[in-house]
Amino acid sequence: MRITVKVGSNVLTRPDGHLDITRMSALVDDVAALRRAGIDVILVSSGAVAAGRSELGGTDTGRLDPVSARQLFSAVGQARLIDRYVMLFGGHGLTCGQVLTTKENFATRHHYLNQQNCMEVMLRAGVVPVVNENDTVSVTELMFTDNDELSGLIAAMMGCERLVLLSNIDGVYTAHPSEPGARLIPRIEPGCEPEVSISATRSSRGRGGMGTKYRVARRLAAEGVEVDIANGTRPGILRRLVLGEEPALPYTCFAPAATPVSGVKRWLAHSGSFAKGTVVVNDGAADRLRSPEGAASVLGVGVTAVDGDFGRGEVVRVAGPDGSTLGWGKAECGADEARAKIGRPATRPIIHADYLFIE
Repeated sequence: MRITVKVGSNVLTRPDGHLDITRMSALVDDVAALRRAGIDVILVSSGAVAAGRSELGGTDTGRLDPVSARQLFSAVGQARLIDRYVMLFGGHGLTCGQVLTTKENFATRHHYLNQQNCMEVMLRAGVVPVVNENDTVSVTELMFTDNDELSGLIAAMMGCERLVLLSNIDGVYTAHPSEPGARLIPRIEPGCEPEVSISATRSSRGRGGMGTKYRVARRLAAEGVEVDIANGTRPGILRRLVLGEEPALPYTCFAPAATPVSGVKRWLAHSGSFAKGTVVVNDGAADRLRSPEGAASVLGVGVTAVDGDFGRGEVVRVAGPDGSTLGWGKAECGADEARAKIGRPATRPIIHADYLFIE
């Protein structure tokens, strides 16, 4: 079994902003227990910026703009964070390795596969990958929404059966947890749309929030991956959740769809924010793409417009006549060649069915 565990800043930091070493140690203990049970674990860990901010607490950073301050805190904090993980995993006789990534590493199939191979090699060697966004170079539009989005991409890329999102609340509720009558939703089935309360506010120390967790969980579950949202501050959280140790705990499980999608289509399913352009199709082509009878390619004869400047192998959005998103695909040709194919029959596909994900 292989799982991805994402732990947020609110779990790893104390109220004063410093790293919570006791909490980190408890989580590493749990990961070590999972490893002894034969489970591969990929750890997506926040906390670098918080660690750097606390390390530089006495330094005057007031004159820095927010982007520069984040780069500074990340550069200092990433070293402090991974140093703690090395020490804690070493206490269990385990080796961990750092993987810093950016959004661009997922944008092309070539970079995606290189990153995937690196982490496969680490797992085969018995090394625990500790993954984080490289905040020293990821700024503005190059940033992930948060590490929830990143962990979803990692779980899809590495073929994980399960993604565990650890926050400082127990899961998804029918209303705000502080409201009378609010109930935790223990399980959400594929295709089910329960009445949930999703706050628009972000967590106090990270960039994320329940909204992103919910979106990531729904999408991954639809692709055949179980997703659990649980409280990372609870003792023995991972052993109780994954290994079933007592006592049981409250959490929300997003049940996986019965039929998983392929690795390529998983990549495409999470590539919407990487799209370099848009291919617009007519009504007939849209109906064929949505047909449950089987996969269809995007052919020039059904295309009405091509927007953007993309190259062969880059991700493009596929839109219907009204502009709504149908899905994403890997372009078989560049934008100029795609425009030359508009309305033409008997040409090679602009997007082949094998490299097309329809929502």
